[in-house]
Amino acid sequence: MNDRFRPALDRLSLCALVLMMSTSLAGANDSSNSQEYRQAQEDVAHGNTSQRINGLNRLSRLGTAADAAYVYPLLSNNDLSVRSAAQSVIWQLWGHSGNADIDRQYEQALDLMNAGDLTHAIEMFSSIIEQLPSFAEPWNKRATIYFMIGQYDLSIMDCEEVLKRVPQHFGALSGYARMLINKGQFERALDYMERANLVNPQMPNAAEMIQQLRKQISTKKDNIV
Repeated sequence: MNDRFRPALDRLSLCALVLMMSTSLAGANDSSNSQEYRQAQEDVAHGNTSQRINGLNRLSRLGTAADAAYVYPLLSNNDLSVRSAAQSVIWQLWGHSGNADIDRQYEQALDLMNAGDLTHAIEMFSSIIEQLPSFAEPWNKRATIYFMIGQYDLSIMDCEEVLKRVPQHFGALSGYARMLINKGQFERALDYMERANLVNPQMPNAAEMIQQLRKQISTKKDNIV
């Protein structure tokens, strides 16, 4: 072999070695994450209190919105710490589409919303919806903003889109119920509030709202008779 080509070949060999090592490391990391993800699912479903909370923390980092299905049952767990962790993790999972670029855009839109820049937040959530309409949480956040600015009909429409994708979304269910109350549709409001409470029995004031709605419906029927 001609020695004048050796430095270039050596550099190529080194680059190839680095590429091979990087590929191998990425594969190892993927395998490790996959094992951790499966273990997190197992701990959430069948672990003791400590295992479940640790599993929830790992699932919140590794999972997507679809993984909320593993967590819903824990909203009725006997242990308050498990119920609280489950509720927090569900909200985190709902915000994970599984697409890194979409998730970055979602976080930026959320920052705009939290900063009070509602106009630009709506625009950004709308852009995400156009790109990935199956991702429910941008619909829910846009519904929340519409509710905040008094655009109840638009908010209801977005809530309906959320529930098509995530029927157990207790946030959208309870928000929808409140808007139906404002419209005087107490029977429908009760249905949505009961559905929300069935998924998440620890929702603040849910039981009281259900009781009040039942009284209003009963009073309305008595007045008609």
